[in-house]
Amino acid sequence: MNEREPLLYNGSAPRQGKRYFTLSDARRALPYVRRIAADIQTTQAERLVLHARLEAAAGGGGSAEPLRKLQSELDRLTTRLEHLIGELQMVGVDLKDPARGLLDFPALHEGHEILLCWKAGEETIAWWHEVDTGYTGRRPVEELHDHM
Repeated sequence: MNEREPLLYNGSAPRQGKRYFTLSDARRALPYVRRIAADIQTTQAERLVLHARLEAAAGGGGSAEPLRKLQSELDRLTTRLEHLIGELQMVGVDLKDPARGLLDFPALHEGHEILLCWKAGEETIAWWHEVDTGYTGRRPVEELHDHM
């Protein structure tokens, strides 16, 4: 991108009371957030396996006791997942995809809300996108450095 070319936004204006991150704030929060994202990925994978087992057991006409145990374990994992998502929300981070560990950090750039984007496995926060474009519209954060 040409340094003089302006960034155009389709996003929304800032919302009162919402937490916004600078790039350095988001990168400082990343070690903590990364651990939560890893726990979310693990818990979600376990939930999916357990859900498949529960459906197979229910479809097989098995006894009620194993079904209750499977359902109880699924409920426990669902509660854990909700707790982990709540931890991210308390930090101000939005979970976009629990399986991929895809997270957005709300930020402001030139008076517009944007999202700093991170996915499990990435070393640092190196991408951003507009609120309405999502993951497929990711662009390098270097475009923002002079303005953030």
